[in-house]
Amino acid sequence: MKNRNFTVGILVSTYNWPLALELIFKSIMQQTHQPDEILVADDGSGPETAALIAQYRSIFNIPLKHAWQEDAGFRKSKILNKAIKLAESDYIIEIDGDILLHPGFIEDHVRHARRGIFVQGARTMVSENKTREILAHGRTGIGFFSRGIRNRFNSLHLPSLSFLIRANSRSSQNIKGCNLAFWKDDFIAINGYDNFFHGWGSEDYEFAARLINNGILKRRLKLAAVCYHLHHSCNSREQQVVNERRYSETVVRQLTVCSNGYAQA
Repeated sequence: MKNRNFTVGILVSTYNWPLALELIFKSIMQQTHQPDEILVADDGSGPETAALIAQYRSIFNIPLKHAWQEDAGFRKSKILNKAIKLAESDYIIEIDGDILLHPGFIEDHVRHARRGIFVQGARTMVSENKTREILAHGRTGIGFFSRGIRNRFNSLHLPSLSFLIRANSRSSQNIKGCNLAFWKDDFIAINGYDNFFHGWGSEDYEFAARLINNGILKRRLKLAAVCYHLHHSCNSREQQVVNERRYSETVVRQLTVCSNGYAQA
């Protein structure tokens, strides 16, 4: 691909799943386009995760940065903010700690990066049995014809045809932080993620709503930036209603900046 004039960081959120994190590291090493840095946003994992990161620092030839906070429940927003404070890259590609990347994942995101937009990619769901098999063998190879996947269309990698489905939108619905890309200066302009979000749910919707309210368009990306979501048990939904209410307030009031976000993390 042509030379780019911006730097790229990949941001990985994780919590106490070093087996999956190691597979993510392996899938990053297999990328056709390497990032300029890797940022791990660690929401309170134990020493096994820290040891794994230390091990891979000596393997990667790019910076591998580790932001950690005390385990005090699901506080993904705050640790993402802390990790991005370590970022030196212009463009951030965000994934979750249960995501395996197609080898062209970063290259596709870089190709579709444009000022004034953020990009929402898709994901393919991996079954429980297939996830168990992947973890047992430590292999990242999975694709459109693999058994044990759902949303199979989302695993199609035809980047030259992605323009057929790509669409810009001002809707913050169906945002997924597991495959999301944005400019760091757009992130800072809205004060990043809202630290008031505790527990699972809606923090990515709310973040996207403020980007959109601040004039940044959402671009939906299909047939490119393919990724695979490993099966795991669901997080507690105890705070879901509270979080949805906070998201709704942002939409109704057309908020652009949160009062407790990146700057306060």
